Amino acid sequence: MIVDVHAHTPTHAGPVPDDERRVYPNWRTDRPVVTTNSWVEYDEAMSAADVSIVFNIAVPDPVAAVGLPYPPQRCNDSTAEFVAAAPDRRIGFLSVNPLDPNAIVETERCRDLGLKGVKLGPNYQNFDPLGESALAYYAYCEQHGLPILFHQGASPIREAPLRYTYPLVTDEIALRFPELRIVMAHMGHPWARETVVTIRKHPHVYADVSSIYLRPWVLYESLITAVEWGATGKLLLGSDFPIANTAEAIAGLWTVNDMLEGTKLPRVPDEVIEGIVYADALGALGLELP
Repeated sequence: MIVDVHAHTPTHAGPVPDDERRVYPNWRTDRPVVTTNSWVEYDEAMSAADVSIVFNIAVPDPVAAVGLPYPPQRCNDSTAEFVAAAPDRRIGFLSVNPLDPNAIVETERCRDLGLKGVKLGPNYQNFDPLGESALAYYAYCEQHGLPILFHQGASPIREAPLRYTYPLVTDEIALRFPELRIVMAHMGHPWARETVVTIRKHPHVYADVSSIYLRPWVLYESLITAVEWGATGKLLLGSDFPIANTAEAIAGLWTVNDMLEGTKLPRVPDEVIEGIVYADALGALGLELP
């Protein structure tokens, strides 16, 4: 089974009107990314996956205006509605800002709606991932078996603090909450080494490979580091829709050794790529099949 663990909820149930179509130029280096998408476009993008994990990010309006087009008041409801339309192929994660005094109340409401985990982007949401409110929220998630997928690493959005996404912050979280299941998005690019040594030491901490295939050296460095540290079994497939689709993510992983021709650099074994594509992501995160 192929599970895409990293996809963003499409913005429109039906076709996107021309005057509402939005394009963000800096998410990829090779082409702009259309950030407004329909449910049909999502299904086309996920056609190579049997199951996808989908979410919004609970961000304030100023951040939404520069690249994350999800209305804050519809953040979780839009995901729940989308998942309910195809529960056999979609698993929804909720998003809250731990600084919000109603964060746990909203989380419980979303659990009643059928959402199964949490997406947090401390850099986009502007909260300290090691702050008191955040730690209290992680304790709740650990207690109730809610996995958390954290944005990790770079972002082109100027207002998003990089210090909140440094992978060794996740090590601090995992030390405090050893039973909390965590996914470190994007292998923490460009800090793959820090990500690998973190997932290697914590049984319930994983990384997804979303977007790393867009930069050939980042892809190679990330995967060969995981090979050398014996951490390839902690890597999960992700596309980061709408930045890419599942088939593109898989094809991108298979290009990892293309630039090595004529060199003595070590190759990433084919079985490592196979292991990522067919990883038991649901088992890793304590989730059941839809």
